[in-house]
Amino acid sequence: MNVLIVGKNGQLGTTLMKTAPKSVAIRGVDLPAFDVTDANVVMTVVASEKPDVIINASAYTAVDRAEEEAELAYRINATGPQNLARAAAKTGARLIHVSTDYVFDGTACTPYAPDAVCNPIGVYGKSKHQGEQNILNELDAVVIIRTAWLYSQFGNNFVLTILRLLKEKTELGIVADQIGGPTWATTLAHAIWRTVARPDLKGVFHWTDAGVASWYDFAVAIAEEALARQLIEKPIPIRPITTADYPTLAARPAYSVLDCTASWRSLGLAPVHWRVALRQMLDGLIKSTR
Repeated sequence: MNVLIVGKNGQLGTTLMKTAPKSVAIRGVDLPAFDVTDANVVMTVVASEKPDVIINASAYTAVDRAEEEAELAYRINATGPQNLARAAAKTGARLIHVSTDYVFDGTACTPYAPDAVCNPIGVYGKSKHQGEQNILNELDAVVIIRTAWLYSQFGNNFVLTILRLLKEKTELGIVADQIGGPTWATTLAHAIWRTVARPDLKGVFHWTDAGVASWYDFAVAIAEEALARQLIEKPIPIRPITTADYPTLAARPAYSVLDCTASWRSLGLAPVHWRVALRQMLDGLIKSTR
């Protein structure tokens, strides 16, 4: 099976490249050679590669900057996926597209099911939701996997930022009234590869690690696990603060927990608690630096 990974240099793309099963032949593409917003480039590359499956791991993910760069965010998150869907439809490829919990407004008090009504409240979420709609309008053979709070040992993410700040600061204030599901890129990659092996699957799925946390809970766990592994020399105080205490350009959902039970069941993968996944990620980070 030939698989084309779009966005190979991002944290998820890098993880997908490293975790690919031996049974698949992979080709990764990314900027500058492959611009997902350029329909001609997308069609030319897909026609040349003739993939059985396209995995779209590319995205504009700068949530606050998207408020000031809305046109660029929509080009990457909405037009880009549409270009991929059209190329997939023309060549007979299947498309697996990664989306986000930010397609929801955060007013719920129970986890969002895949068929819950979307109502994004910022440009990032709106552009990702438009990308979902564009894909579904163009292609039947598609799986959309929404995830949340993604981190890995690669790129820029909350875990690596907190590890850096724990070494630089004397104390931290972290938002405690936004609740979601931390997700290690490796567990998401395994779910995606299981989806690749299931051509019968189509539609919208949710995937995060099990359990929920606030950003404050997540930061405290990172600090505790980092200290246990001597990634930091000493603990520093971490204070819970409110969203109002830390104003940002983009509004964020207060509660964006995704209901993943159907996905866990459909893919036959046992859920891993986010704290277990965090430990595994930190252990891998230590090994990679030795």
